[in-house]
Amino acid sequence: MKEEKFSIRKRFKSFTYAFNGLRVLFREEHNSRIHLTAMVCVVAAGFLFSISPLEWVAVVFAIGLVFSGEIINSAIEDLSDVVCPDRDERIGKVKDLAAAAVLVSALTALAIGLIIFLPKIIALFL
Repeated sequence: MKEEKFSIRKRFKSFTYAFNGLRVLFREEHNSRIHLTAMVCVVAAGFLFSISPLEWVAVVFAIGLVFSGEIINSAIEDLSDVVCPDRDERIGKVKDLAAAAVLVSALTALAIGLIIFLPKIIALFL
């Protein structure tokens, strides 16, 4: 395989593909819109409760974790459907594992959110 010469133009073009992937994600994947809504609520809560810089790091990491999981899951599902359009037990297993990764990342994000926000919410009522 011939090695290509480095090109700034090609590097910028790769961002175009990545942003197109985000467009596809939010247009075609319903769960991504649920995650987006949750993200907006969490970011608003972060400003409302004036969370610390370290808490922001945890929140941003959790958001990135969930969206990365959702993107990878969607890619695996779409590729699986191309490779094997008919129902196949092995493809079903792959899809289930990818979905489980999103579930684990979402539950991790929920735990982070509860650790950060629950004490602040409780303090409002005390």
